[in-house]
Amino acid sequence: MMRIFSIIALLCLSGGMAVPQSVRADEQPVDAQVLQEVQDVVKKIQARYEKTKDLQASFTQKTRIEGFSTPVISTGHFYVKKPGRLRWDYIEPATEEIYVNKDDVKMYVPEHKQVLVGKLTYMAASQAPLQLLQGMAKLDEEFDIEPTANKERGAGGILLVSLTPKQGRAEPERAIQKIVIEVQPKTYFLRTIALYEVSGNVATFEFSELKPNSGLKDDLFDFKAPADVEIVRAPVLSRP
Repeated sequence: MMRIFSIIALLCLSGGMAVPQSVRADEQPVDAQVLQEVQDVVKKIQARYEKTKDLQASFTQKTRIEGFSTPVISTGHFYVKKPGRLRWDYIEPATEEIYVNKDDVKMYVPEHKQVLVGKLTYMAASQAPLQLLQGMAKLDEEFDIEPTANKERGAGGILLVSLTPKQGRAEPERAIQKIVIEVQPKTYFLRTIALYEVSGNVATFEFSELKPNSGLKDDLFDFKAPADVEIVRAPVLSRP
């Protein structure tokens, strides 16, 4: 879960998606016109999010788990604010609140009366989401940015954009095979994000009711633990 919401946060507010320059060596060359179209889509995404200081939205998450026919469906809201502030609230089927302030993470589960406190560096599956969330890296440094294999189109006939971890840069524990994003027509805010894991699981997030630059207050992102909540420290994992 930490990996998923981290990547979404960075995609929403990083503003660091650079224009793709080439395809991977193991794939057939992409038609020049299609590649130019992807570059135009990416430029418009970047232009939109560079102007976005904060963003709030509702989401529906559908997770298809390998070996199961019925997807797991969750709903909620998220709030992001530059630089590096995130609040991710699950409402259904269970309540869970996740707060990120740069590298500090708090996960609150009211049902268990516990809050897990730790560092995003150790709780995320890859350090790349953390770097992007903090604006210290660009997507093209970690991903190859291309059209999808079948050049699929989404809302408004706009090409979907595929992000594939670069060969030779993936960490041993990286579980994401690729990320496919779809944008809102006209505004170029993100409409859907699909995360394909090496395991075969696919998590798709659909966003609605997007409200950019509404002046979100800092205290929205500050977790205040109730008196009866147990504080649990996340274990520090050594990296290979």
